[in-house]
Amino acid sequence: MRDSLKVAIAGATGFVGIQLIKILTKHPYAKILYLCGTKSVGKKINRIDKTIKKKGLPKITNISKVKWSKIDVLFTALPDGEAQKISLDLPIHVKLIDLSADFRLKNFNEYKKWYKIEHRNKKLIKDSLYSISEFKRKEIPNFKIIACPGCYPTSVQLPLIPLVKNNLINVKNIIIDSKSGYSGGGKNIKKKFKGTDINNTVTPYGVGLHRHMPEIDQELSKVSNKNIKVSFTPHLIPMFRGILSTIYIETVGKKNNAKKIYNFLKKFHKKNIFIKFSKFNKSISTGDVINTNFCKISVCENRQKNNIIIFSAIDNLIKGASGQAVQNMNIAYKFKETLGLI
Repeated sequence: MRDSLKVAIAGATGFVGIQLIKILTKHPYAKILYLCGTKSVGKKINRIDKTIKKKGLPKITNISKVKWSKIDVLFTALPDGEAQKISLDLPIHVKLIDLSADFRLKNFNEYKKWYKIEHRNKKLIKDSLYSISEFKRKEIPNFKIIACPGCYPTSVQLPLIPLVKNNLINVKNIIIDSKSGYSGGGKNIKKKFKGTDINNTVTPYGVGLHRHMPEIDQELSKVSNKNIKVSFTPHLIPMFRGILSTIYIETVGKKNNAKKIYNFLKKFHKKNIFIKFSKFNKSISTGDVINTNFCKISVCENRQKNNIIIFSAIDNLIKGASGQAVQNMNIAYKFKETLGLI
């Protein structure tokens, strides 16, 4: 029988940390040894979230108490700036799967520009892998640090990367309108949107300068060998979880149209079990993917022949965070990719 991976979760009491616990307790080869937090040290995790029924989970402890010799994998679901500090002292045998932005941007000057934090482990930026699971299967096992993409970039890149890489769309005219439930802002969301009734209003934010923009630009530019800058506006909507991204694109070449783009994407993602498609020209909703690790994609015609609308729906806490992190772990350790996720 295969040995279990010994796991620690830092940021275990946040929305993403709780979701990680729920997934990993269903994983046949993962054993949670440490749940780390700051404000709830000494408490049992089911006092934080009563839906966690698993018995025998460790009490919440400070990360300074972790005995790294006992750990194989550390998941960090922490505020930006914290995972890079931890990485400075992390033993070489421990794989870090980070859900913050600390290792997403390869240019540390860009990181400082967008996150207002001086990066403390510049060397390891080069040794980390930005990983949407479907695109990085071969590389994942070779990296000590895996940077999980942001939730919005995940929903956007799954349909766009194949199109950009194969020169099927005009990269100078990509417009993205994304809407997310408020869990994407973390437990302090009400402080971030003070004075806004998040339960009854739709609110655009980060207009023209959202922190996920350089991440999307970086990855699309990488596969196209061109300097791509997308137009991206996110909106907070009055529900707890889920993302729906509406992407407006323009095809290149006289023969390309919405149906051909649809067929191309279906063929490209044929072996990607977590990518699903609606029927052609049919819209989708976040309800199609909530509480799953699936991304559902729809391709629709626009009024003009070469203009296309793509919808992409994910659960921001699972495919956009914890689920993708576990999917990356499964690939890294050559487990079945779906373990704990289906």
